[in-house]
Amino acid sequence: MRGFPLRHHLLGVWWNSASIHDRRYARTLLLQLSTLLLKLDTMSEQSKQGQTALGDVAARHLAIATRTAPQLESISPRWLVHLLEWIPVESGVFRLNKVVGEDSIEVDCSRRDESILPHTHVDYDENPREYNLSAVNTLVDVHTRVSDLYSKPYNQISEQLRLTIEKIKERQESELINNKDYGILSNVATKQIVKTRAGAPTPDDLDELLTKVWKQPGFFLLHPLAIAAFGRECTRRGVPPPTVSLFGSQFLTWRGVPLIPSDKVPIVKGKTKVILIRTGESRQGIVGLFQPNLPGELTRGLSVKFTGINDKAIATYLISLYCSLVILVDDAVAVLENVDITNYHEYNYK
Repeated sequence: MRGFPLRHHLLGVWWNSASIHDRRYARTLLLQLSTLLLKLDTMSEQSKQGQTALGDVAARHLAIATRTAPQLESISPRWLVHLLEWIPVESGVFRLNKVVGEDSIEVDCSRRDESILPHTHVDYDENPREYNLSAVNTLVDVHTRVSDLYSKPYNQISEQLRLTIEKIKERQESELINNKDYGILSNVATKQIVKTRAGAPTPDDLDELLTKVWKQPGFFLLHPLAIAAFGRECTRRGVPPPTVSLFGSQFLTWRGVPLIPSDKVPIVKGKTKVILIRTGESRQGIVGLFQPNLPGELTRGLSVKFTGINDKAIATYLISLYCSLVILVDDAVAVLENVDITNYHEYNYK
């Protein structure tokens, strides 16, 4: 208690020297503190009197909460995987045979005479490229105690496998675009690469891409931010792109070709790329490859295998997905580079 007189003395010294503003601020704080203390006293008095009905906290122990399955934000529609034609590869190897010396193939439009017809033949590439299926793998560990005791209403093993498979499929789409061996961006012919005129993706730039893949173009593939950047350029020019409904979703189009979003198209320092694709083997486009009839096959090219339980009672499951991608001819794909997604416009309506 010896400190109280000293504290009161120091408080008096401060009060005498304080400005009018500081004194008003101090009165406000004291008033707020008094109100808080009054509320605490009231709550304490009510607790002493006892509750008159069942409280929420206790009641919740008898209630059943509606639960959701675990949500994974990184799951995307993976439109590229859906839009590709997939070819089964029985032996895990796909050989792409190409014709060489196409200009040497001679034909003749016959005249009404006895002119000699040309002799010709079609030569094949003697060293065709072979594509090996690539694997995306992981091991999922689940403690048997967890799966035994906590699998209602959601099976723990099923949920662990489901979420991991989603991540594997997301990685698959990323590899189809970016893989250094077979990815689209790594295998575009130099003649099929164009650059933007002014940085931002304009209707003129996409028209230029269409000249590169003019034989039955399928779709543009680009990052959602690139779609937004293209939309801004269209708005600025007064030519809003029409939309089309595919798979129950709305897509912007340009010249009737849909703009398909994928967050796997890379963005580096505000720059990205726009890809124009023709798909299908009969169209000499881009095709996906997968291994059929896998042991433990769950979906196309994906299998799940139980590998055993270790001495710590942990069960392990091997998830494997085998795939690759082939550009059958050079003009099946074209890429617009140096696409600036940071350009915005100001509109003055005066």
